Amino acid sequence: MANLQIFRETVGSLGTNCYVLVNHDIRECVIFDPGDDGAVLKQRIDEAEFTPKAIILTHGHFDHIGAVKELKEAYQIPVYCSKEEDEKILGKLEGNLSAMFGKPMTLQADEFVRDGEKLEIIGTTITCIATPGHTIGGMCYYVEEISSVIAGDTLFAGSVGRTDFPTGSGTQLLNSILEKLYTLPDETTVYPGHMDITTIGYEKKTNMAVGPMQ
Repeated sequence: MANLQIFRETVGSLGTNCYVLVNHDIRECVIFDPGDDGAVLKQRIDEAEFTPKAIILTHGHFDHIGAVKELKEAYQIPVYCSKEEDEKILGKLEGNLSAMFGKPMTLQADEFVRDGEKLEIIGTTITCIATPGHTIGGMCYYVEEISSVIAGDTLFAGSVGRTDFPTGSGTQLLNSILEKLYTLPDETTVYPGHMDITTIGYEKKTNMAVGPMQ
């Protein structure tokens, strides 16, 4: 079993959680949603002497992608997201909201991931879970080996992601949570895009935005 650990760095004006999944055995890592503060993220990674192998995006909103170009160029690593997210959110100013809220930017992913796909990377397996609703191509990433899911803006501690931005859908979001995330083991740690870390079991019992499940 790999010696895995997830580090959190909260970045940017909206307090976006960037996560770094590390395999201590081989000193390699994957960066999830580097939304801002690229220099800070790079400094932390370099000081720890980790070697990044990929940037993986839960979705393409500006506050989750602001440091992607900087880190991609610094480490010469590919960017992963779903094809729909790349086409309708990541590569469009109106989709990624950057023209509305921040510095206008567009990006393109290097690799597209699909629902159920298993990424073999840094000595572990990451399962891609399509969770449309916050955006049309939103993805969560389940690391079974450490019973953890990187949930982006799909599920929060006590709340859920907004659905009033382009391609959002409240019905899709609830279905994604109920049919995809809530079927994960209760002990699964949820690493959301904003706010505090939680667990699937706790959210099933207490999250009134979804409706508690006894």
